[in-house]
Amino acid sequence: MTGPVLDETHDPARRSWIESANAPDGDFSIQNLPFGVFSENAGDRRVGVAIGDLILDLTALEAQGRIASGDAPIFDGGCLNPFMARPRGEWTKLRAKLARMLDAGASDRDLPLVAQSAVEMHLPVRIGGFTDFYASREHATNVGSMFRDPQNALLPNWLHIPIGYNGRASTVVVSGTPVTRPLGQLKAPDADAPCVGPSRKLDIEVELGALVGTPTQMGRPIGTAEAQDSIFGYVLLNDWSARDIQVWEYQPLGPFLSKAFATTISPWVVTSAALEPFRRDAPERERPLLPYLREATPNNLDIEITATLAPRGGAPVQILRTNAAGLYYSAAQQLAHHTLSGCRMEAGDLLGSGTISGPTRDSCGSLLELTWNGTEPISVDGGTRTFLEDADTVTLTGMCTGPYRIGFGACSGTILPAPELCEP
Repeated sequence: MTGPVLDETHDPARRSWIESANAPDGDFSIQNLPFGVFSENAGDRRVGVAIGDLILDLTALEAQGRIASGDAPIFDGGCLNPFMARPRGEWTKLRAKLARMLDAGASDRDLPLVAQSAVEMHLPVRIGGFTDFYASREHATNVGSMFRDPQNALLPNWLHIPIGYNGRASTVVVSGTPVTRPLGQLKAPDADAPCVGPSRKLDIEVELGALVGTPTQMGRPIGTAEAQDSIFGYVLLNDWSARDIQVWEYQPLGPFLSKAFATTISPWVVTSAALEPFRRDAPERERPLLPYLREATPNNLDIEITATLAPRGGAPVQILRTNAAGLYYSAAQQLAHHTLSGCRMEAGDLLGSGTISGPTRDSCGSLLELTWNGTEPISVDGGTRTFLEDADTVTLTGMCTGPYRIGFGACSGTILPAPELCEP
């Protein structure tokens, strides 16, 4: 298979004149340069690139004429969509230019820089569509074993097709946004009829989100190679899930309200280019995939993701550690399959990997699996948990380690109490 595509931006010896970018345990080295959207003092939203503990203001650089914007500005609209929709070659060109500006050997250091601690982060993209997949074999096997036949945990189609469903883009929120406990229809196993109430099995789903850059054409499928080139970058994603609402509503059409109330993503988009050195082969296939899903390159990503849980007034405790490298279906395969019917994909569309679970209990990416549907509580500061309680804060962090470190920043949310039910 063809290996990663590397250039001077991936040089592990490269250093920045911004000292905080050279910290060995930092997230945002000069080899990373993730994109985000920020504001200062409730001002206009601007596009920036994280470098160390600072942000390089691309909106200001563009206004100064120091980075090319073509016929019209692309960084003045408070989101990344216009830039993401440009050809991949322009992504590569700008990444190389920014790396030269921030290189330790750069002579011009008069750049518009802002402290990350002084800004508010926003959704980096305008998300038009959100599709959540089910790409971890370990997760699908655990859930199938829990709720169906352990001997036939995977449904017959799972080894042939990336399973997914269309979620709600309108409730994708940026890290730090509180999450309100959802209401829904609930039915106890021994009840004759359902009732309405707040979810008591509120869960997390540790995922990797891929953001589409290059749009596709309606009616035209793409292969995995083109799909790989169309993905602009990745975010951490927590697809909060109400398991007790889900178990009543999901048959026959799948999740609805149980997954529609909130999905949290990290604010920094780590580009596909930055992740080139961390591409890995997919797991061995038990059954051959159809030609349109086959990959000529390693498209899985070696990203270690951890989750901590902090109760009200308590310290965060790590509850799991997993890795996206083990996903059975890569983001490129998910995107290629999404277009198979002719579905048009647009810049900013979000693809969730589905819960990422590994082979051991502590590498499972949901409380459903960690506690085996609430039967085996886990320890947190000052107590235990089966599912989330009000005021709990869950934080995902992700990193790649190898020739250098690539971090994603935090993906965090705190649970608020359920609202009052509106009566007619």
